Amino acid sequence: MIEESHRGGRSLCQVREMARSPRLRLPVRRTLGGLPLELEIAMGFKTILVPIEQHDLMSSTLKTALLLAQKFDSYIEAFPLRVAIPTAFALGDVGPLPIPASEQEIAENEKRSRSLFENFMQEHGVPCGGDTKALSSAWLENAPGGDDFVGSYGRVFDVIVLGRPGRDPKGPRMTTLEAALFDSGRPVLIAPPSPPPQMGTNALIAWNCSTEQARVTAFAMPILKRASRVVVLTVEGGAAVPGPTGDQLCRYLQLNEVPAKPLTVGLDGRLTGEVILAHAKALGCDLLIKGAYTQSRLRQMIFGGTTRYILSNAELPVLMAH
Repeated sequence: MIEESHRGGRSLCQVREMARSPRLRLPVRRTLGGLPLELEIAMGFKTILVPIEQHDLMSSTLKTALLLAQKFDSYIEAFPLRVAIPTAFALGDVGPLPIPASEQEIAENEKRSRSLFENFMQEHGVPCGGDTKALSSAWLENAPGGDDFVGSYGRVFDVIVLGRPGRDPKGPRMTTLEAALFDSGRPVLIAPPSPPPQMGTNALIAWNCSTEQARVTAFAMPILKRASRVVVLTVEGGAAVPGPTGDQLCRYLQLNEVPAKPLTVGLDGRLTGEVILAHAKALGCDLLIKGAYTQSRLRQMIFGGTTRYILSNAELPVLMAH
């Protein structure tokens, strides 16, 4: 950790000069009203991971990943996501016995997933296996099954892109999203059912003063610095924790060359998540930046919560981190 002071014989000016290097990624500890922010100094989202499944939202997921990749000349890597559970049962003497998926079924699923990904990239002019310093793509062979791999392998990418979970059992699954959020340590970009024509030009930060929100805001800095408009939304009376105000966050962002403006609104009898999505729509936002699960997952599963509401209803891309 490099703090904004002398450390290891280097002056502050030398540290800042090092941080400007496109080859160096340094975590810098900043303090915002007593809350430490982990600001990752990076050129952008250069590496993107997209797990591939056979569902109707996969096209939207790939388009959302491509929108981000085109901003940063990113490298997109994909692999077939398969659930590591039995696919059928047989009746035995002591009850149902699992029949695991055959090697042929696994191979056929991987073949279809790879064809979907590579055809999409070819149709959109993204080279396969090209120079990773430019917009390019690649397929990961022999990826392990199960959601756990999404979280573990995602640790070596700048962002993971997934479809928005819904009620369709054949669509994107909440277990996959939660593995990415809780196990990777990286942000997750959640694709809506229909992606916008552009993304990240008009961003909304759903500020609730939490560590989770501070972290995802820090992850989003490469996007925020390129945005034309950034609104920091505070919902009075909504789900929040003690911490810096929206005005204080705006000052922090402005000092980092982000065109941020504060906006404070009331609940007016609505849920916090409902207010956030309503203002994102009213402002014409094309990206929502939201910390995930400030309240516990179990509490949100039982009682509901802002994260759960947004995951169920968002019609724009959402960048989340826990």
